[in-house]
Amino acid sequence: MDFQLSDDQRALRAGVRELLAGRFGRDRMRAALDAGTGVDRALWRELGEAGFFALRLPEAEGGVGLGLPEAVLLFEEAGRSLLPGPLIATHLAAGPVKGAAQGEALVAVLDAGQPVAHLGEADALLVLGPGDGRGAPEESATVREAATVREAAEPVRSVDPFTPLWRVTGPAEAGEPLPRGGRLRTEGALLAAAEQLGSAARTTEMAVQHAGAREQFGAPIGSFQAVKHLCAGMLVRAELARCAVYAAAVTADPVEIAGAKLLADDAAVRNARDCLQVHGGMGFTWESDVHLHLKRAWLRSGQWLTAAAAEEVLAGNLC
Repeated sequence: MDFQLSDDQRALRAGVRELLAGRFGRDRMRAALDAGTGVDRALWRELGEAGFFALRLPEAEGGVGLGLPEAVLLFEEAGRSLLPGPLIATHLAAGPVKGAAQGEALVAVLDAGQPVAHLGEADALLVLGPGDGRGAPEESATVREAATVREAAEPVRSVDPFTPLWRVTGPAEAGEPLPRGGRLRTEGALLAAAEQLGSAARTTEMAVQHAGAREQFGAPIGSFQAVKHLCAGMLVRAELARCAVYAAAVTADPVEIAGAKLLADDAAVRNARDCLQVHGGMGFTWESDVHLHLKRAWLRSGQWLTAAAAEEVLAGNLC
């Protein structure tokens, strides 16, 4: 079996990277960070026009008609660029929620016991029913309006400046049930793993670039063995996570998705930490982007499928 990307997949990835570089490059990202603005609705619509949210909808329904492997490539690029917003929930709800496929609507995710990201700007909510990440048929998901939930919620402090969080105080009422609801949690976990993979790869690049440019004792710090080992470990983690994420996208197996999420979470968090270590004191400053990747990785590791839940899925498969 050939797991190399096809020419069409490479073109898709390159197109998304070019789009994000032009519309959410570092200068615009930092400007949005300093301004404290929310989701850029104009960019959201551009993503919709580019097929980001409708990628897996059938062509007969106005979608692109592609699958999970292609979706993983898109979300990997989103993770690289630190693109904010409820991308995964909007993508998963592109069919049932009016305007989501076109980027006209923002769909956030409500998972019981977890804070809700971007609730203040959301038009609808994807409400996940109880589940353990195995994609069992009895698992469910519903859609409901965000405004009524927002009235019974309060904002809480978020570690990620790009991801405002809200705590929902009341129980989530049932909404309109979604087809394939049992698969949405596992698919969301896979797409979150793809974002983590993109972040892990990007922090590896940042560390290597800095190690080659920064000089100490008359030589680039990348020539020192300790720094070489840090960068090599980052690459190993990122590529191991890439293999797991790409394979899980092909099989769509809940157990493989759980393993991919574990590896990608670990790679994103540890690579960001090691990237910070390579940058030294500069890595701690607000002007550096390293802390943004670390904070986003921390936050994503607790969404869709936590490490504890993923470990239970893997352990259950051993019996």
